[in-house]
Amino acid sequence: MSDLTFETHAHPARRTSAERAALMENPGFGKVFTDHMVVARYSAGRGWHDARIQAREAIPLDPAAAVLHYAQEIFEGLKAYRTADGGAALFRPDANARRFRLSAERMAMAPFPEDSFVAAMHKLVAIDRDWIPDTADGSLYLRPFMIANEAFLGVKPASEYLFITIASAVGSYFKDPTGTVTVWLSEHFTRAAPGGTGAAKCGGNYAASLAAQAEATRQGCEQVVFLDAAERRYIEELGGMNVFFVFEDGSLLTPPLSDSILPGITRDSVITLAREAGLTVKEEPYTIDAWRADVRAGRLTEAFACGTAAVITPIGTVKGREDNFTIGDAVAGPVARRLRSLLVDIQRGTTQESHGWFQKVF
Repeated sequence: MSDLTFETHAHPARRTSAERAALMENPGFGKVFTDHMVVARYSAGRGWHDARIQAREAIPLDPAAAVLHYAQEIFEGLKAYRTADGGAALFRPDANARRFRLSAERMAMAPFPEDSFVAAMHKLVAIDRDWIPDTADGSLYLRPFMIANEAFLGVKPASEYLFITIASAVGSYFKDPTGTVTVWLSEHFTRAAPGGTGAAKCGGNYAASLAAQAEATRQGCEQVVFLDAAERRYIEELGGMNVFFVFEDGSLLTPPLSDSILPGITRDSVITLAREAGLTVKEEPYTIDAWRADVRAGRLTEAFACGTAAVITPIGTVKGREDNFTIGDAVAGPVARRLRSLLVDIQRGTTQESHGWFQKVF
């Protein structure tokens, strides 16, 4: 257990209820930020210290800060939800804390204590509770991140870090939360390679995906799907989420975790819920050729993306340079709808669960 404690320094001029309501009327995703943030500092020899909840403000950063030159940076994403009794709850923050630690270790950064991570999420949600949208698809998105802020230009792990968490009132990630998305098959770009940082949630992985995402957007697609870097055959994941395939017998398949695939918390939750519902779930390699052939033969009936932001989003059409194919009638299938309902009911506390995923904040 960590002995890190957070002092609270409330914002001296919080936005009024009218100002907040205007901003939250149509928040979109990641554009409307709350009044407070979490900050903690690390230095070699002293460890983590000066932990506080404070007014959200700009970060003073030296131009020689290591993050700007060597990209020592990691982040997480999790949500708080409004509950029926007017309170709020977090979904699996301990899993985010664990992945944050593993990402730090991969990036040669100072791990942040897992119990302090969870405590920080609870405290930020509690102080900014009024920013949680009370809508069907609304939530408070939390973005914990860590950067190397030591000022130096030598190539080595930094000895100073900042841990910060900001929060954003959000609606649906995609424009139509009940519809399907079209994905672009990236045949030139890859997201990650064996031995690299694909399993860590670091900014460099997402920067590497942006050229492919821009290409997808030009092709009229909402997301990009990446193949493996070695053979360019095996499906790995989308630009910012994991992927599942559903077959005519009701079974599911998802690519197995590796050091080039992010271990999604929503992915893990979907696997657990599907198996509890009596569905067979396989974690096996799956090629783009097999995906194309299974759709055309009618063996594959659904595919969906999943992640904290996207929740469960069905894939309707796959586009590529060679050919395009549509999955079923390009509508949300029964398996995706069922699993989404099971997941959302747990996240919002409308059903009982035995895993300890639902953490009440107040």
